[in-house]
Amino acid sequence: MTETALTPVFKNPRTFVLALIGAGIIARLLLAASIGLGVDESYAVAVARQYSLSYFDHPPLHFWLAGFAAKFWHSEAGLVVRFPFVLCFAGTTWLLFRLTTRFFGEQAGAVAALLLNISAVFSLSTGGWVLPDGPLMLLMMASTTVFADLLFDETVPPESREIGRWLLGGLLAGLAMLAKYHGIFVLGGVFLFLLSSRPHQRWLSTPGPYFAGAVALFCFLPVVIWNSDHGWVSFAFQGARATGSGGIHPGAMLTNIAGQAGWVLPWIWIPLVVTLVSSVRRGPGDAARWFLLCIGIGPIAAFTLIALRGSVGLPHWQAPGYLFLFPALGAAAAARIGRGGTGTRRWLWASATTFVLLVSVLASHAATGWMKRVIPSAFAKGDPTADLVDWSSLRPALIGRGLLPVDGFVAAPSWIQAGKASIGLEPDTPVLCLCADPHHFYYLHDDRQFLGRNAVIVKKFVEGENVEKLFSPYFDAVTVVSIESIYRNGSDEVMRVGIYRGRNFKTLFPTTQPR
Repeated sequence: MTETALTPVFKNPRTFVLALIGAGIIARLLLAASIGLGVDESYAVAVARQYSLSYFDHPPLHFWLAGFAAKFWHSEAGLVVRFPFVLCFAGTTWLLFRLTTRFFGEQAGAVAALLLNISAVFSLSTGGWVLPDGPLMLLMMASTTVFADLLFDETVPPESREIGRWLLGGLLAGLAMLAKYHGIFVLGGVFLFLLSSRPHQRWLSTPGPYFAGAVALFCFLPVVIWNSDHGWVSFAFQGARATGSGGIHPGAMLTNIAGQAGWVLPWIWIPLVVTLVSSVRRGPGDAARWFLLCIGIGPIAAFTLIALRGSVGLPHWQAPGYLFLFPALGAAAAARIGRGGTGTRRWLWASATTFVLLVSVLASHAATGWMKRVIPSAFAKGDPTADLVDWSSLRPALIGRGLLPVDGFVAAPSWIQAGKASIGLEPDTPVLCLCADPHHFYYLHDDRQFLGRNAVIVKKFVEGENVEKLFSPYFDAVTVVSIESIYRNGSDEVMRVGIYRGRNFKTLFPTTQPR
């Protein structure tokens, strides 16, 4: 299609996007090297040490990526395990530019790519953290791009069948489903588009769409096989998060929507919502915008409505849907600027500047803790970046007290602390999660094999908590060894971890998770 902008936003949009991708890779790698792994990342890297067809929380792809990187480089450093996810986001940015260019021109594509990279949930967590969202969005975008090239190629009538491209699109959608269950929304969105767009309904009478769905489901088989062997536990876990408490809870939904706005950043989220409404009003008559809306509306609507059931959920669950609103927003912004809209140009560059400043401040604090010294009152209730500090001092502390190598196992009271402890220790140190909700730690080892052995228990220290009483039903005796400080940069104490000895592991911790 021809450019919508009369006055160009960028002199050379393609060069700008390539420079944006290159700068983003460098910035994210520097960030990856300077801060530790978050709680979800630590957990993912820890359980990824053991290959599995699937995992308790999510399908396997991001675990496989992190595990492969760690084994290939013989390291679990943040820079190493995050590297594949940084590359995933670079690919997502390029494909977004390409998809937007197909529909609205290169100027719109460059604006869309820029907006994606200055939105917090995409640029930070999706952009480089060890989470399923990185490969998910890359593969959703890749699959959607293939389907768009097929469905909007005027030289390819439905009668030609084009089975090869349908199979490729289905394969990429299936791989997206291997990253996160959200991947199913690509197939659902394509079928919704084919049903609702009259000029494209003819495709439904050809085998292509059905072959694509079959290939995607075949890719998903590892998840089905693993779940069938483990009581369908992952499906049950994720399904339970969607049921809520019953009834109608507008407050929970409004809280969820506020979280969406915060994660996307309000000054980008509001224009995205306006774009969504505009696409709905235009309807199937504007095939390009309608196609993107059909792909994106599923995650946004489904998880926002789930919050109405009383479960606030996590605000990034809708992010894969917002991803497909950026092309239309890029087109609208490029058109406004092209018609002399100085306000839109100022909004664009102010958004970019604000994002860079926010990230610089927060990232530098996460790496050094400097804000605690400048404005200590702001952290009276704790430092939210403390969870980005690795428990790297745990191993030397245990060695210094003669507790490593362990004669039994290391235990932690939650999957979060088990993940942090695992990353702080050698990969061959068995870590059990002694809690009712151990997540995938339950499947790394059979706890029954450790009955009769002694344990080193590590637990985040809470003043006044009786840890001996907490674990006494499961050991003959629990004794305090020491309270160790976890430091950032060797001087900033972010938390304390208690180290205990448990003698004779005699009773399994009860859990409803099926073995």
